[in-house]
This record gives sequence, C-alpha cells and structure tokens, in this order.
Amino acid sequence: MRIIYNLEFIMIYVEDVFKDSGIPTYTFVEPNEFMKLVVALRTKGRCLIIEGPSGIGKTTCLRKALEKLNKNDAVILSARKPLDCEEIKRVLTDNSQSGTIVVDDFHLLSLELKTGLSNLMKTIADEDRDDIKLVLIGINKAGDTLINIAPDLNNRITTIKFEVNSKSKILELIEKGECCLKIRIENKEDFAVKANGSFHIAQMLCKELCLEQQILDDNRENVKIINVPVDGVVSRIIDDLARVFNKKAKDFVVGSRLRIEGRAPYFHLLHWLATSNEWSIRMTDMYIKHPALKQSVSQVAEKGYLSKLIKNNVGLSDVIHYDEISKILTIEDPKFIFYLKNINWTIFADEVGFKNIDFNKKYDFALSFAGESREIAERLFKYLTSEHDFSVFYDFNEQHSILGENLEEYFEPIYQSEAEYVIVILDEFYPKKVWTNFESSRFKSRFGENVIIPIICNGCSPDQFSRLSQIGYLTINKEQDLEKQIHDIAELIIKKVEEKRMGNKM
Repeated sequence: MRIIYNLEFIMIYVEDVFKDSGIPTYTFVEPNEFMKLVVALRTKGRCLIIEGPSGIGKTTCLRKALEKLNKNDAVILSARKPLDCEEIKRVLTDNSQSGTIVVDDFHLLSLELKTGLSNLMKTIADEDRDDIKLVLIGINKAGDTLINIAPDLNNRITTIKFEVNSKSKILELIEKGECCLKIRIENKEDFAVKANGSFHIAQMLCKELCLEQQILDDNRENVKIINVPVDGVVSRIIDDLARVFNKKAKDFVVGSRLRIEGRAPYFHLLHWLATSNEWSIRMTDMYIKHPALKQSVSQVAEKGYLSKLIKNNVGLSDVIHYDEISKILTIEDPKFIFYLKNINWTIFADEVGFKNIDFNKKYDFALSFAGESREIAERLFKYLTSEHDFSVFYDFNEQHSILGENLEEYFEPIYQSEAEYVIVILDEFYPKKVWTNFESSRFKSRFGENVIIPIICNGCSPDQFSRLSQIGYLTINKEQDLEKQIHDIAELIIKKVEEKRMGNKM
C-alpha cells in the first residue's frame, strides 16, 4: 500500500509498521477494553485504574482513547521519573482545575504517594468533581494495593483490567502490517500463538521476520509470500535477548548468594512467573499450589529478602516488581517474560549450579526433641532455613497450622514420610516425653533408609540396644558455645544432603 500526498509516493518502512516501542503508526488494534476505557474517561467525578500485564497495550490504548476524545491537554506522568513524582506530590496538595492527569507505572510509587492518591480519588468521587480526573496505569493486580490501603475506595473508582489479547487480535495486528508492507506471512497463526497475547511481542517477532527476509519497506509491485518457521525466528530473538536477560535471570534465581543444596526458592518463583498466564503470581496462591515449597518461598517473601533483592539490584528492579502489601510478584518487561517462556529451564538450572529442583517431600528435615532442648532446635531451624533455604518442620513455626487439628494425625505423616530426614536431638528428657515417644514410634521404621540423624547431648548416650547406637551420630554440649557447635553440626548435615542430591542427579 502506498499513501499519496501532494502527488508523491511516501515510502512505508518496516520500523514504522512493526514498532519496537511507542504508539503504532499503522498497526494499532483496539483491544476489547477500548470502548469501556473511552466511556470511563468521559464519566465525570470518577477516577480510573487501568491494570494488566506489561506489553499488552494499556498505555497505547489510553493514548488512543484520549486522542479519540480530543483530550490533548491530558498530563501524562511516569512513576519512573523523579521530576514527575515531584509533580504528583504537587497535585496532591494543589489540584484545583487540574484536568486529566495520567500516572503511568503507579505501582512503583512510594506508599506515601499511593496513600495520597487513594485519598484524592475518594475526595474527587465524594465531591463529584468534574475539573479533575486521575488515571492510574499499573501492572497486573496493581490496584489491589490501593484497595488494601483504602478498602472503601473500590466503590468510588472504575477499574479496567486488561486481559492478555486474544489470538484474533494479534492476527489483526499482523494483517495490518502485511497490508502496509505488501507481504503475506503464510504461517501467521504460529506467530500469533508465540506472541502469547502481547502486541509488543507480536511487533518484535514480525519485525525480526521481515529483517531476515530483507523486507525493509513497501517498495514492491507484487505481494511477497513469506513462509518461515516461527521457531527459527524465536531462537534468533532469544539469542539476542540473552545478552541482556540471562544475567538478570541468574541474579534473581541465585538471590543474595547461591545455595545449591537448598530448595532454590528464587528459582521456583521465576519459573512460576514464566508459566503464569498473567505474568504475575500471588504468594498466597503459590503456597497452596506448591505446598512442598511453601516454607522456603515464604521465608524469602515474608521476611523481606525478596523485596531487598529486587530493590538493591537496578537490573532486576527494571524487569521485576514485588508489592509487599498485596504480596504479588510481577514481570514488568514483556521481552523478559518472552525470554523466560522460551528458555530450557533444565539447562538453565544446570548453568546456575542447582543440583536438584524437583522435590517430592514437603520438608527437607523434621526436628524431634524434648522441650528442654528447644534452644538447640530453634537455632538449628534458623540456620538451616535462613542461611540455606531448606524446608524444616519445627513445631513453633507451624503453630497456626496445628490449631484445631488432631495432633496425632497431623504429626504422623511428617515423621513417617513427609520429611526427607529426621534430626533427633537426644537428651536425658527425650525418652520421658509423650510426644517424643510418639514421634520416634513414627520414624523408627525409617532407620534402614539412612535418613535419621541423631544429635546426642552431653550427659546422654544411646542405649547399646537402641537403634541410635547402630548409626553415626553427632554430639553437642549444652554447656559450651552453642552457636559454633550448631554451625559445625549444620554444615556436616548440609554436606550429607548435598552429596545425596548430587548422587541422585548423576
């Protein structure tokens, strides 16, 4: 197709048809939410939240809707720009006759600014103001944070949730590009599927295809037929993206430092993101879906390690966001999610150094001890979980789960089969306690599996007829420096686990 203007032909270039960034010139496709957005923008006295996965066209759609309504005076601010954040602060204190104000990536704002915006939106609704409208754009489920801050806000605003675009919408985009460049992509449906609902990724795939086929503009008389397997195009894009995203992915899965013997919580978080249809995950949902990894993942998420990892790494904060209020982890860069969805995760795990990423037991260790040795148990629990990402059953850590349960039914499977190893802290009180006797009766059948690890306290030794006397054990003296002893004991236990998991892998 050629556009005639002043009797001259205007060349259409591939970079203007399939655009890597910015508003599409020729290939804009109205998403299903477009008309709802137009109506919401026209509605007076009601602010608007637009949320959804990155790269599906939220900001582009908003700009086109504003253009349709001739709202050319709308002020568009970005939470990524310090000067724009200062302007947001100014609006919160002086917002008379402000018109339409758009805040893009609002999920990146500080809690203070989010709270201020929540209060202002409530005021606008309550006073039915028609001189100002706030439009906030954020990643998937970003609005949940504002609702958590101000629950009564929900009925005073309009929330438009952008879904992943349908294959038919992606095909519409591709066909518009075909028309402009005088080409026909025979297997365009394959490209539409690989775009995974993202207009941005569809643009990237088609541009790469055109460059490979030397389609640089529309300068041809006849339609050119293109029939190239999509996997080859994807492979070349992934090779190119790896230069940017491979290090980011590895930085994330390693966490603060690589613990190859543990449960790799950061690795699993990133893998769950890669397989999520919405490019975001809610921690509470993951705990239910993956109970075997709940403890190790919650350890990093609930204690602030996950937030700290992202905030302290500029490369990660550009592509991943974690909201501590809503407990939602989200990919922000559509190219990054495309990269994650198309890498070989087994090879990736090997490259990072993880020995095992498949866990068929809920716990790595279960601790069995009398109350008099609780200090040893607690120190050991903290060391194994905080320092090495293991999943450890320790009764005090699970008090909320135990409430209302039949204790015998709850504890029995843990010591019988759900823990890979049972660590027994044997002191003089151990044989005298009801619950330690119950626990030992449940794990005694596992002695032949080489999974019982005794720790013998000073003043106590296993009876010569006891099964514990027939296996290797560790010792600890309660009257000496516990911290160093527990460190040394834990390191020996970790080495045992590491050798077993390496053996299983080989």
